[in-house]
Amino acid sequence: MTYYIIAGERSGDLHGGNLIQAIRQQDVDAQVRAWGGEQMESAGATLVKHYRELAFMGFWEVAKNLGTIRRLLRECQADVLAHRPDALILIDYAGFNLRMAKWAKQQGIRVFYYISPKVWAWNQRRALTIKANVDRLFVILPFEKTFFSTYAYEVDYVGNPLLDALANHEPNAQVIAQLNQSDKPLIALLPGSRRQEITAMLPVMLETTRRFPAYRFVVGTVSNLPNDLYDTLLTDYPAVERVSDAAYDVLKASTAALVTSGTATLETALLNVPQVVCYRTSWLSYVIASRLIAVPYISLVNLIVDRLLVTELIQNELTPTRTGDELQAILPGGTRRGEVLAGYVDLQLRMGEPGASERTGVAMVTALRQMMAS
Repeated sequence: MTYYIIAGERSGDLHGGNLIQAIRQQDVDAQVRAWGGEQMESAGATLVKHYRELAFMGFWEVAKNLGTIRRLLRECQADVLAHRPDALILIDYAGFNLRMAKWAKQQGIRVFYYISPKVWAWNQRRALTIKANVDRLFVILPFEKTFFSTYAYEVDYVGNPLLDALANHEPNAQVIAQLNQSDKPLIALLPGSRRQEITAMLPVMLETTRRFPAYRFVVGTVSNLPNDLYDTLLTDYPAVERVSDAAYDVLKASTAALVTSGTATLETALLNVPQVVCYRTSWLSYVIASRLIAVPYISLVNLIVDRLLVTELIQNELTPTRTGDELQAILPGGTRRGEVLAGYVDLQLRMGEPGASERTGVAMVTALRQMMAS
């Protein structure tokens, strides 16, 4: 059978790669075409477009790039039609993929959605759009099945693929050697994987490092962005190290972390590293979002445990002074470290066991065979 997978971000590429492997265990002749990245390509997909060309963050940033986004949509639609897969599999990336879902439904193409758009966070009635256009929805957060049931939409809860990614992680010996070069305890700086995130968050994180001379700081960089971006931002911080594409290794060696809001906050918690969550966007995007957001927290960690476990520093709260204070509180001997670590135990219990990718692969192949036979 043939599959066309679309992921617009680094985390989606990771989960897409694991999903492709799971699909191929059930369908050995599977042919996969994808918009994604290196993980999906290494899993055997024919890569059409890299996600680095799709990374737009925030309402204002999306609005500025509407022309580019429309062009990419047309390109994607033309390629899907040219190859007409047995199933179109969409991974998160709501702004782009919900449009693709509606279009594909009109074309009579079967649509599976893996890792639901966060419609529970804002404009919740988009759940009805998903229900109308998606044949099967596979969700990864415990509360999502209950949320969609309020719209009379039965979805598949498959568990969280981050547990698979962590279980399958193979340490990079070269990175481990670099991280072990000093006895100084390590603090991770994870500013994100998009240029806009990094330019907004990393300067504050770096300024914060000046308060902690007893610690080493390592920036988790990503190879899909140019080195000169990091070179410019790190010019005045020669002591701050960097490691590319090895966030798990960095986190496993760290005693605490400053993390840009997103999937990395959940990864950090699952690796048992106390963290401060950072988020800043353009003023207009923030104003719009603050009026639309329907949930009390931005961090997946806090949403899953349903309380303010990890500190969230949002917009004007994200200053070097405040960030330093909150970081101090989660370091050894800090006032909140024990509370955060205890809360992570609760989080891990709620998350369940690994196997999400395998369960999703089995469910997708089984459902597709049933659809094609009917």
